[in-house]
Amino acid sequence: MGTMTLQATFATRRDADMAIEHLVQEHGIERTDIFVAAEGASNTAGDHAAGGDTQAGEPTPESRGDAALYGRIAVSVDMADDAKARAVRATFADFAGQVDQS
Repeated sequence: MGTMTLQATFATRRDADMAIEHLVQEHGIERTDIFVAAEGASNTAGDHAAGGDTQAGEPTPESRGDAALYGRIAVSVDMADDAKARAVRATFADFAGQVDQS
């Protein structure tokens, strides 16, 4: 089997970060095989606020107003292992990643 790249996009930086941490810590994916970028041309923290982009201490967090919400965050993983590919797809799904079907 050759090398493949799996990619998903995430609505928030928090979801992308959590997926990456699970891939590294729980599934042994090398961090150097994981790539993160804005889906579009602009820098982005996702397409809606989460985590550090929300007001602290609010029961229903409101956006701070200064978060760079210009689109989704793309995470891709290079690999050559079918078992790990299944783990990557499952992790992407666990954190609401939209998998690139191309």
